[in-house]
Amino acid sequence: MKLNTRMPKSLQPFFEEELNQYRFNRNQKDLRTAWHHLERAHILGQAYPWQHSYVHWKMLLFGIHIKNYKEIIGQIPRLLVGGVKSFVGHIPVGNTGGANVPPLKPMAIPDEIMDIFKKAGVKPLA
Repeated sequence: MKLNTRMPKSLQPFFEEELNQYRFNRNQKDLRTAWHHLERAHILGQAYPWQHSYVHWKMLLFGIHIKNYKEIIGQIPRLLVGGVKSFVGHIPVGNTGGANVPPLKPMAIPDEIMDIFKKAGVKPLA
């Protein structure tokens, strides 16, 4: 069994760009686009414990900011176990991470995100 501990350096700039876009759009009050970038960051980072947990933390804070109790309650268990599941390589591939989707449901990875993985030379879940 392969344990995932660190995001490859080649993938980190793409992950950071999604977080930067999240912050920019949140600050512009474009909450729909901000959330979209958090979901993209989740897909890129879900195989890596720190990044996976960090995105769930940001999703929890986003839920608090918009006063969405379903999101707040939904993020707590994801935050508690997401990083552990990443560490042992047992995650639902492509899951966008929000409380609006089942936490263990694999989802198709959008072509744009697959292109990012290819550019970074990383297989999803590597």
